[in-house]
Order: sequence, then C-alpha cells, then structure tokens
Amino acid sequence: MSYSTIDLHVHSREGSDGAWPLAAIFAEAVQRGIDFISITDHDSLEGQAQAAALAQALGITFITGIELNVTFFHAACNGGRSFSLDLLGYGFDPANPDLVAKLAALRDHRVNRAQVIFERVNYELGRQGVAPLSPQDLAAIQRQAEGSLGRPHIADYLVKQGIVRDRGEAFDKYLVRCDVPKLRMPPDEAAHLIRSAGGRVVLAHANDSNGTSLASVVPFMEDQLQLLVSVLAPFLDGIECWHSRHDAAATRAYMTLARDRKLLATGGSDCHQDPLLLGTVLVPEWVREQFA
Repeated sequence: MSYSTIDLHVHSREGSDGAWPLAAIFAEAVQRGIDFISITDHDSLEGQAQAAALAQALGITFITGIELNVTFFHAACNGGRSFSLDLLGYGFDPANPDLVAKLAALRDHRVNRAQVIFERVNYELGRQGVAPLSPQDLAAIQRQAEGSLGRPHIADYLVKQGIVRDRGEAFDKYLVRCDVPKLRMPPDEAAHLIRSAGGRVVLAHANDSNGTSLASVVPFMEDQLQLLVSVLAPFLDGIECWHSRHDAAATRAYMTLARDRKLLATGGSDCHQDPLLLGTVLVPEWVREQFA
C-alpha cells in the first residue's frame, strides 16, 4: 500500500472520538513516512499542545487543526430544513480566548444535554415498567464514550443491557422523544472564530454521502458546486478535495473549484484509527506549499 506524506484530517482519543492516543498516532505516522499532519478533533483543542510537542520531537511538520460542526440553512436544500456540515480550521492560535470560550460552552452544553437525556430515558423506562438505569450505568456509558457522551452511546448501552434489540429501536422507543436540542453554531460564527484566531476555514468531506456533508442533502455535484459558490463562499477559505470517502470525480470537481476560486485545496484520511486509515489518502505534495 502506498502512503501519503500528508494527512490533514486525523482524530485522537485525547481530543474527541479517535481510538488511539496521540503518542501512538505519531509513532505510526513516522512508520508511514508522514511528515505533515494536523490533528482535527471534533469541537476540541485538548490534544493540540501535546500534538505539537510530539511533532517537533519527531521532526514532523504540524499545523493546528479542529473540526467544528455547524448548522446550515438554505431554502433550496433539505426541504428548507436546517442540516449539519463540518468545517475544518487550520493554522489558528489554540489559545485564542474567544475560541476557547466557545468550545468550553459547547462542551458544557454536551455534558448537561447528556445528563438530561439520560434522566428522560430513565423516566420512560419507569413508565414502561423497566428498571431504571443507575448512576453506575451512566458512568459506564461515559467511559465507553471517552467523555463525549451522545445519544448513540446511550443507545448502544440499552442494546448491551438487553432493553432494546438494536440502536434503531433505542431511538424509536426512547431517544427521539427524550432528545434535548444541541447548542447550534452557524457557519458564519465558526468562520469568524477560526479567522479571528489567525486560521483558515475549509469545508470537510463535502461529498461523503454517508456522513455530515453537502452530499447528504445536495446529491448532484453540479448543485453542490453552485451552492459552494453562491452561498457558502463567504464562510470558506478552502475545501477538502482528498478524503477517504471521496471518489475521483468529486476530487477533480473540488480541485477545479479551488483553483478557479483561489481556495485552499486540502486532504486527509479522516482517520479515527478504526480502521487505521492514516496516510492512505494520497494527497499531492504541493498541498503543503499552501501553508508555507
């Protein structure tokens, strides 16, 4: 298998939902010849200082990174309903106070939201004559979630306990009615935070039909490109052209757009270490020159 020397989309256990700690990720990066990397954890800066130190010790060029989930609305998309996109931030100051404060607010809301959802699920269990979950159960779910608890983790635990057959039933019977709204961030706010911290904003995995992307609501490439130019352009400095779930046609289309609009063209594996995709997306060497 050929490996790229560049991977600008990697998640870690320290910061979000990666399976490996940063030390193991960087050791593997050395083995695979990766010498330009970014750790882009979800809504988290927890691993940035450690990642920078590891990179320096190993002779790897590191650029600060983050993946922010945003809520986007456009009348022509998704039947006029809002939907989620992910934006990657690169090259920002991770100590920027406004960015740090916003991420702390998001984290606190996630913790409180999970607690309320858990309490509502327990109420529904009691109404149906099922023994409620205990504080020990909540602690077990939190360990499974590596601290970033969400509805899927509760669903999986309900399956494990034999309360429901599968994740779908958990949502249908409990987690839809027990939901608590997320703390939403619009793309203009996310872009302002990253740019004010000295960074640049890149649309992540736009053509990932199985994930948080434009493709999930705008399936045709021509329509995606039109939306990028006419609506999303003010919030973006670049687009992720190379991704583990982009096909060659999508990569070519995004590269052409990036060239014509003078946007950054970035790429990465989106590696969560399960499976181990680190460096498997072949990103051209000239990509690093954009960050010089």
